[in-house]
Amino acid sequence: MTDRFIPLVDRRLATTGPTIPSSLEAPTGLLSDTLARPLQDLRISVTDRCNFRCVYCMPKAVFGKDYAFLPHAALLSFEEITRLARIFVAHGVGKIRLTGGEPLLRKDIERLIDMLSALRTPEGQPLDLTLTTNGSLLARKAQALKDAGLKRVTVSLDALDETVFRRMNDVDFPVVDVLDGIETAHKAGLGPIKINMVVKRGMNDQEILPMARHFKGSPFILRFIEYMDVGTSNGWKMDEVVPSAEVMRRIAAEMPLEAIDPNYTGETAERWRYRDGGGEIGLISSVTQAFCSDCTRARLSTEGKLYTCLFATGGHDLRALVRAGRSDEEISTAIAHVWRARADRYSELRTANTTGFDQATRKVEMSYIGG
Repeated sequence: MTDRFIPLVDRRLATTGPTIPSSLEAPTGLLSDTLARPLQDLRISVTDRCNFRCVYCMPKAVFGKDYAFLPHAALLSFEEITRLARIFVAHGVGKIRLTGGEPLLRKDIERLIDMLSALRTPEGQPLDLTLTTNGSLLARKAQALKDAGLKRVTVSLDALDETVFRRMNDVDFPVVDVLDGIETAHKAGLGPIKINMVVKRGMNDQEILPMARHFKGSPFILRFIEYMDVGTSNGWKMDEVVPSAEVMRRIAAEMPLEAIDPNYTGETAERWRYRDGGGEIGLISSVTQAFCSDCTRARLSTEGKLYTCLFATGGHDLRALVRAGRSDEEISTAIAHVWRARADRYSELRTANTTGFDQATRKVEMSYIGG
């Protein structure tokens, strides 16, 4: 199979300076957007670099040896990240997920986790502090991450078959090392651990059942993610999407399933459990069953741009405010102004009109703001 790639337009440059209204305001923790969606989750990308070249995220045809990643000086420092996170928490954020690229490539990431774990909500509660990783460095880092205050991890794993997995990550990385990282993280107490499998038809969909069999009866929650049109570098085509309904049918034909209630409003995964008590799986259907109406997530890029949607075409430069010496109250008011104007519902629009939707619209890359 030949992959089709669209030339990358650098969306890191598509930013606007947030407006600071003349009348400043104190955060109330009750911030909502135009569709009455609260701000509750913040995903922070700590690096735009990754040691994998997964075909659906950072294909080699675009992210090759000559690709210009961000210089270190452009990245938010740990102190800047923590300051912004504190402001977001005052607006109602109770969950922070660290992403990348591959977040474990960021030097001294444990120090950032230690800083973030000291934050408290207005009610005095600790944050739900999590991290998504490809698992390649997890075995050596798991205990230090736990000791620093990380609650749990989500690990990306797109196949168990060695040939398929190496083809997916495209750097010849062995699957056994990721599995070892998962087990090590479990022993360190970073749980419950979720395993994310992006399913791309014709590439790894034959691994759906082997993955389900392997993790059934384990303490891990396997989640199947529809191949998405995030960014413009992966040459996304609708006919390469395996709908979650098909994934469920394939698994249920061998291992009967029943639907269970979500853990909370806005949960991205539809939950199913094995009828014989063998645990649960999740289905993330952002293409065929969009969940925009409950989305409570903001995203902070590696260099401090605020994005209000995974499929955004531009961001809002918070780093500029931080480095210009703006006060917490000014930055907080600017964030509130951006969120209140938020009307994003890309996936719902695309789901309603898949064949006619403009897929060529240049969007920010997932590797830049995290999944």
